[in-house]
Amino acid sequence: MDLKTLVPLTTGVTLLACVLAVAGLHAYAMGRAQRQDLVDRLSATGQVRATGRRRLFRSLDRRLRRTRPGRRLELRLAATGLDVTPGEFFVAMLVAVAGLWLVGQAALAPFFGPIAGLLGVWAAVQFLNWQRQKRIERFIGQLPELARILANATQAGLALRTAIGMAAEELEAPAGEELAKVANQLAVGASMDEALGELADRLPSRELVVLVTTLVLANRAGGQLVSALRNLTETLEERKETRREIRTQLSQVSITSYAVPVMGVGSLFLMDGVKDGALERMTGSPVGQACVIIAFALYAVGFVMIRRLSRIDV
Repeated sequence: MDLKTLVPLTTGVTLLACVLAVAGLHAYAMGRAQRQDLVDRLSATGQVRATGRRRLFRSLDRRLRRTRPGRRLELRLAATGLDVTPGEFFVAMLVAVAGLWLVGQAALAPFFGPIAGLLGVWAAVQFLNWQRQKRIERFIGQLPELARILANATQAGLALRTAIGMAAEELEAPAGEELAKVANQLAVGASMDEALGELADRLPSRELVVLVTTLVLANRAGGQLVSALRNLTETLEERKETRREIRTQLSQVSITSYAVPVMGVGSLFLMDGVKDGALERMTGSPVGQACVIIAFALYAVGFVMIRRLSRIDV
């Protein structure tokens, strides 16, 4: 092969290799983008969103999901039912902390800026706990109707998987959404134990644990599932009424637990309003700063103690 033939051949092979390399890189980038889009839409928690809203801070979401606190935050957000990603919640919390820091520093004294920021973090965590508990309470209120639907479906001869799918269509949120997740997991090959176990982990409650245990045992060993669900329906109705009565009687105690720290913070504004610059002078010495920290710690202990004493497990 002479030089005149070798040069065009080498050039052609090189161009072909470059074209294949570019095509391969393009295919790899497209596949990676599609995979990441699928991960964002269907996360590890099984959280499916049909709103079509454009997600913000997607790169931050990916970084958070690689960490243990980020995965815990994602599970907690899934339990609340909020249409918020971990990255969005984290950025919103940072903005709130920065805002409270500036407000506390400007309205009271520079020493209260970090304390206000910590209160912002505590408020964000309490907000998630409140949303999760509210969703759990709503789900518990729907458990008697859920048990009744499952009992009627199984009595009609339907399989338990079909009964769960039927209950997901008939019940409203949050029971309908949670059962839809269970039905989707069962459809892709998950076992009944795993799907119902994850449901009990997302919304922990004694009533749900009893229902899940009944369904799992009936699915494993068979037995009179209809009669068990009928009896469970009556028990859940009684527990629902009992929980409502206890919540009504303890409502004043719950308000008191929040009123005590609010009165403490309000006294700071009152003190600064009576004598301008009093808080800045008070926190200008180490003794004054220690007294403020001890006072806030005592308010926190009082809040926790009142909440603990007013908690009655049924």
